[in-house]
Amino acid sequence: MKANIIQAGERLDIGHEDLERLVAATLEQFGGKSLRRVLLLPPDHTRLNSMAGPITAIVYRLFAAWGAQTDVMPALGTHAPMGPAELKMMFGDTIPADKFLPHDWRNDVVSRGIIPGETLSEWSGGLVDYSVNVEVNRRLFDGYDLILSIGQVVPHEVVGMANYTKNIMVGVGGADTINKSHFLGAVCNMEKALGRADTPVRRLFNHGVSTFLGELPIRYILTVMERDAAANRMVMRGFYGGTGDALFEEACQLCRRVNIITLDQPLKKVVVWLDPEEFRSTWLGNKAIYRTRMALADEGELVILAPGVKEFGEDREIDRLIRRYGYKGTSNTLECVTRFDELRNNLSAAAHLIHGSSEGRFSITYCPGHLSQAEVESVGYRNGDLKTLMTRYNPETLTEGFNDVAGEQVFFIRNPALGLWSVRERL
Repeated sequence: MKANIIQAGERLDIGHEDLERLVAATLEQFGGKSLRRVLLLPPDHTRLNSMAGPITAIVYRLFAAWGAQTDVMPALGTHAPMGPAELKMMFGDTIPADKFLPHDWRNDVVSRGIIPGETLSEWSGGLVDYSVNVEVNRRLFDGYDLILSIGQVVPHEVVGMANYTKNIMVGVGGADTINKSHFLGAVCNMEKALGRADTPVRRLFNHGVSTFLGELPIRYILTVMERDAAANRMVMRGFYGGTGDALFEEACQLCRRVNIITLDQPLKKVVVWLDPEEFRSTWLGNKAIYRTRMALADEGELVILAPGVKEFGEDREIDRLIRRYGYKGTSNTLECVTRFDELRNNLSAAAHLIHGSSEGRFSITYCPGHLSQAEVESVGYRNGDLKTLMTRYNPETLTEGFNDVAGEQVFFIRNPALGLWSVRERL
């Protein structure tokens, strides 16, 4: 069974009625009323702007009306489980609480096969040669008629473009798959992957799903979103329902046009706002670094206003590792991976440490609401006083892009999760 429903365009604005129609047509092509058991895999609330929450609610309502048993497993990856407030914020209040299934990336997975080290060496140009154990949540094999992955295609620091097979291999994946895929992306150079559909990590994910999960009835709904700064709202530019690499690649083409902001000159000062409802850890908040460092000038400064940030890692063990090893550059992190088993056994943490460093090229001033100066400085960042810098760089009055703040030119980004900023020469 293969379905491809596409509505996309740089000027398109897919409203609620259009979305209802597109979702219903997609589900009909996937089997519609004939399906009896369905599993939905949307992202968690950290992808609030993806429209995956409302789409999930529409899908659940339609299948409930058709009499299908429908379960929802938020694709958490390594993120903390969602509580009642986060579930309501993301999905509304029409899906019963007992329909949500948890994902535990460390304990609730099964192994489906091994991708050999020779293949990883080929994809990475010899930079890694370890094998990867393809692990996914065991519930995927509970006899569902449809497993529907829902999410947004947007530039991503590990895989190049988020979603599609990543939502399976990482979102409901296990420790070995997550750790080794993230480290693969880090050593292959994040800046060579960002915004690209074909990367070593994407090859790993696509190969893992097609080779070891091919018997599962996995289908996709993908969105491409853009923030309309003038109207202060998110706009859906693309809706893609179906299967196959070509569908994902078409979504990536639109994403590159609407989500990558290119600049003629590097930026000396960038200020990023992290919404406290969405960003509560540097694990998530460091999108402010990942998505802007290709735009920052040498010796420039990145200021991160992070009132909700209270921890480094959302997973307790990863939080401990970040605190111990810090964001101190690629060479330091790789040396620590060689020397210390605990980091070598948690390669996603090592990858995150590489991604979260400026490599000494620009300074990073972090202004968290719930971490001390000593904590911030211990991991390699400058500490900024949140109250002082929010007064100077008021996110309520700054506009997206260039601002003049008391004679200082500042480039302001309201949500770093929504795009990629880069000078043209680095893309």
